[in-house]
Amino acid sequence: MTRIFYAILVNSLVAALTNTFVWFAVTFWVYLQTQSVLATSVMAGIYLVTVSISGFFLGSLVDRYKKKTAMMLSSLCSLALYLIAHLIFVSTPPSAFTDVSSVPLWIFIILALVGAIAGNIRTIALPTLVTLLIPEAERDKANGLVGTTNGVSFLIASIFSGLAIGFLGVYWMLVFAIGLTLLTIFHLWTISIPEKRTIHTDAKTNHIDIQGTIRVIRLIPGLFALIFFNCFNNFLGGVFMSLMDAYGLSLVSVQIWGVLWGLLSLGFIVGGLLVARIGLGKSPLRMMFLSNIAMWIVAVFFTIQASITLLTIGLFIYLCLIPVVEAAEQTILQTVIPLERQGRVFGFAQSIEQAASPLTAFMIGPIAQFIFIPFMTTGAGVDLIGSWFGTGTNRGIALLFIVTGLIGLMVTVMAMRSPSYQKLLVNYQKHQNATSTYPGETYGFRNDD
Repeated sequence: MTRIFYAILVNSLVAALTNTFVWFAVTFWVYLQTQSVLATSVMAGIYLVTVSISGFFLGSLVDRYKKKTAMMLSSLCSLALYLIAHLIFVSTPPSAFTDVSSVPLWIFIILALVGAIAGNIRTIALPTLVTLLIPEAERDKANGLVGTTNGVSFLIASIFSGLAIGFLGVYWMLVFAIGLTLLTIFHLWTISIPEKRTIHTDAKTNHIDIQGTIRVIRLIPGLFALIFFNCFNNFLGGVFMSLMDAYGLSLVSVQIWGVLWGLLSLGFIVGGLLVARIGLGKSPLRMMFLSNIAMWIVAVFFTIQASITLLTIGLFIYLCLIPVVEAAEQTILQTVIPLERQGRVFGFAQSIEQAASPLTAFMIGPIAQFIFIPFMTTGAGVDLIGSWFGTGTNRGIALLFIVTGLIGLMVTVMAMRSPSYQKLLVNYQKHQNATSTYPGETYGFRNDD
């Protein structure tokens, strides 16, 4: 089983790298073609909203079909959309792609966007395969490898998407994407996943069935609280996503900032490898909350002074902890949710948690622009803390980061002391003690197959 899981992991790495590569490259290309910040912001908004909504539907696909079938469908959809996008690109006059109001431009963007989003089927299927193929005692480490895979794909795509657009152009970028997608399809075809049949506990498996998914989550006391806690954390984390580039570029040049983010992406890989090496301990839930506490403490202090060194160290620690939190949540869901429902629950959790990011993106700009930045440029903040904290636009953003960190820290401590935390902890331990086999064993396969 372990050998099969590693093969799937490599296949998913190439698929995730390809889809991330395409979306990053198209974003860079659209900005260079149109010189429109509005175009790229609309693209980001559409992407985030689509990801947050699609989780319900894609999770149902993962539960309805065999996992290999769902993953193959993901790659085939991406391939078809990339081929159509390539056809539109070569058959459309280049001048059409320089006008932000051009219909062919937005058709091309949407095709690339949906092609990349089709990869989310794999994102949802992969943790369910951890449940199927890996014994429970080793799932936390397997989830750490999944986090490492995501980090590697993000790092490589960040570096090579810009290089591809700069030196080769969007034509050859799509050629490479189509070639890599074909490679993942052929490789996946050769992998035999021991899933003889798709088991369902109810009749409502041929549609999205959000009510049934909510009913399953409500059967586990404290699980809804966990999902909404992570949703709130994503809401706060969106503050950093929305304003970090503006803050970083106030400290260093755009060239240094770009290289720095490429190096900081190693944090995802380091965090995932640490989980894969040492696991999450006896209580993934407790580890998740402790990691969140550490993240918010870092967020309070990494902009306390206008220092790129302090910011870099803080961001690296912050990014190292993200795979720990994600692996902990996946391990908890894999333990307390039946395999036949995991796709829909993972999709539901993804949709709820990701929905926070677009909301933050729309809200935080005006809050920073009209409250925090004036407070530290011409407002009372200049006299109150300006002498040691600093003044100016970047210090207004820094103050917003600190306030966000303090809110996150307080909410995390309160959540850890809540009855919901205790209920979920008890339920996790009960399910863990009751589980002596892993789903693959019910099909007659050994772990060393």
